[in-house]
Amino acid sequence: MVVSGKGESNGAEPQTRSAFSAFFVNARALAGRLADTIVPPVCLACQAPLSVHHALCPECWCQIDFIRAPLCDRLGLPLPFDTGGVMISAAAAVRVPLYHRARAVASYDGVMRQLIHRFKYHDRHDIRRLFGGWLLQAGHELLDTADVIVPVPLNRLRLLKRRFNQAAILGGELSRRSGVKHSPMVLHRVRATRSQVGLTHAQRRQNVRGAFVIAPMGRSIVQGRRVLLVDDVVTTGATVEACAKVLLDAGAVAVDVLALALVTEPERMTT
Repeated sequence: MVVSGKGESNGAEPQTRSAFSAFFVNARALAGRLADTIVPPVCLACQAPLSVHHALCPECWCQIDFIRAPLCDRLGLPLPFDTGGVMISAAAAVRVPLYHRARAVASYDGVMRQLIHRFKYHDRHDIRRLFGGWLLQAGHELLDTADVIVPVPLNRLRLLKRRFNQAAILGGELSRRSGVKHSPMVLHRVRATRSQVGLTHAQRRQNVRGAFVIAPMGRSIVQGRRVLLVDDVVTTGATVEACAKVLLDAGAVAVDVLALALVTEPERMTT
């Protein structure tokens, strides 16, 4: 009878678990439909009605200038044609950056610029899911060799004013999707710098000189490792290059850069 009792119990347990599983799946689906009724999904850019959350409508998607091959292997700049093999842009040939490679999702204009501004200045953190998927795709070759993700830091006053570091949010989302370790406290920004908007490349380099230091525990995290530096926008590269120098001086074997957007034309530096 004891054996029979155990057999009945073992047979009932899978059925009970299956029933509970089905209940939670149905409850989750119902909650999702209820949420869609209360807050209907809309385009993150133009607010047009959509069937899913965290997405763009076809019209806004088509207005984003995604950066795809052919591109400069060092700076990630789009190139007009493919010559085969590793290609270097004129800008990279004139001045080789301290970081190894840079990649970005899209050019910094139009809808992409609008999305970044909403995320950065209007607390639209729901956009991070879309950004995370884009970063994962644009930076797949960098993530394949990365040991740790490090975001570009903000100085304390700007962090208090904004309440968050957009690069750290992007780094965390990318880490969640890729499995690469995220270390947001490796770099510190010890000096407040004036806005980079409107500055020339030389002025930007001077503006961020000495602004970044390695944190006390940061050296052990980056020493002997490949670092993936994450930021929202790369304009001239002055900020990420200043960060790369600090990371390399701390013992990183290489630094790659991944950003949401890249200023691909000099006249857009003032935006």
